Amino acid sequence: MSAHRTDGPQVVIAGGGPVGLTLAIDLGLRGIRVLLLEAKEEPLFLPKMERCNARTMEIYRRLGLADAIRAASSPTDASMDIAVVTTMTDEPRVRLPYPTVDEGRAAVARTFDGSLPLEPYQVISQYTLEPLLRRWAEALPTVEMRFGHTVVDFEQDGTSVSVVSRSADGETTTTAADYLVGSDGGRSVVRKKLGFALEGNGSLAERNQIFFRSPDLFDKHPAKPCRMYFFMNRDRTVLTVQDDPTYLRINTGFAGDEAQTVAFVRELLGLDVEVELISVNSWKLHLLVAEHFQRDRVFLCGDALRLVIPTGGLGLNTGIGDASDLAWKLAAALQGWGGPELLGSYEAERRPVALRAVAGSRHAHQGQRAWQDVMRPGIDPDRPEARGVLRAAAQVAATTQRRTHEMVGTELGYIYAGSPVIVEGDELDLPDVPEVYIPTARPGARLPHMWLTDGRALHDLIDRYSFTLLHFGPLEGIDEFQKAFADRGAPLSVLRIDQADLVEVYDAPALLLRPDLHVAWRGEVADADPDAVAGRVTGQVTGQAG
Repeated sequence: MSAHRTDGPQVVIAGGGPVGLTLAIDLGLRGIRVLLLEAKEEPLFLPKMERCNARTMEIYRRLGLADAIRAASSPTDASMDIAVVTTMTDEPRVRLPYPTVDEGRAAVARTFDGSLPLEPYQVISQYTLEPLLRRWAEALPTVEMRFGHTVVDFEQDGTSVSVVSRSADGETTTTAADYLVGSDGGRSVVRKKLGFALEGNGSLAERNQIFFRSPDLFDKHPAKPCRMYFFMNRDRTVLTVQDDPTYLRINTGFAGDEAQTVAFVRELLGLDVEVELISVNSWKLHLLVAEHFQRDRVFLCGDALRLVIPTGGLGLNTGIGDASDLAWKLAAALQGWGGPELLGSYEAERRPVALRAVAGSRHAHQGQRAWQDVMRPGIDPDRPEARGVLRAAAQVAATTQRRTHEMVGTELGYIYAGSPVIVEGDELDLPDVPEVYIPTARPGARLPHMWLTDGRALHDLIDRYSFTLLHFGPLEGIDEFQKAFADRGAPLSVLRIDQADLVEVYDAPALLLRPDLHVAWRGEVADADPDAVAGRVTGQVTGQAG
């Protein structure tokens, strides 16, 4: 294994949005020296995303951030319901009820079969989340951040990457590091310099985002508030409530000047309320994935490698998963125990997840379009046919609109099948249903959340800085595992728990868990070849292990 630098940054991250910041925090907590370069001086006050899904909140819990994120965002008793409406003044044609965060937590507390995540989702707008992440990253002594600095070029060789950045006043700086991660968005300079094409469907449509404040909307709104409103109109308008419910976002095809836009919003709401326009931005819908995610010492992360439409909420959330996968692998390489196959496994594991996110976004969008295509916007609303069309669209929406909001199978159920650092067994293929999470502890899967008899969550006991050998039986053979990892310089914790329902759900007497909570191996300790397993999961040895 090659030596690494003893001063200066070990990892340069291009891009300081939530994904880049999460990666910086994760690396910083592992003692890795990080330099983050971000073009913006301050976070934009724009609602690019507004929900961290359950898997993202589990990752933030592992980083010690989940409670602070919830405290800064939407109240945990805020409505998560979805409405399909003709106007804001009438009762919804369809109302899809979803649990609040408090209700989600209560359901998790009484579930003991691994079918629910440890953390429910959380509504938080990006303009709230990003400053929080900046403050947490700034507090880490191993993380340096330079705002107003853009990565414009880089060169790499067998030992390092030279990164050229430009400040807002035009001054250029060259920084040497062990690795570069491009988390610099859909127009990624890093991706373009690597020459990686985006594959899939681009520029599917163009929409406008109207961001505004209305402090009295829900005081005058006659129905119980919802999180999102889908309008049964020609424009296919969507209204999304932010973490502070006085701030709202409209996705629409409407375009006009400021006065026309305010008038459009008032007409859409149908209520005599205050409307303070904050911004209007156009954006395009894409379903694209980069052909490659890495080359040698340079990696891509987040929107730099994948662009999805917002339907289903799989953009930023999938990016946080990228950061979680990459952080521990970079740390392992820099700490000297991560073999060449470990960093090489990043693309092998995360590109199928990106393709899955694209498929999930398409599935969710088609569900929304199914009832919208039933609508006949040109029909006279006073004719009997119009009332029948509305009933028909509402009937379809009651079923297909759920695809947009019920994505737990896609969010939690991805498995790193075929990864070069996973020891796979002879496993039965599982169905992939976006709306249903099937708990499994097969190699490559996220470890299903389970409660221990003393009330603790098993996830919280899994070491995030080492592999963990979790076993439920006798100690025979454990020493051989410990020796095999020690011989390779890789950290291994051992956790023995005597609890029958864990064996039933995990379907094995022992599991080897990675720092990111994915299962690397499962089986009988006495039947395993510990050296082969350790070589495989650390990326030091290629080929299958038993």
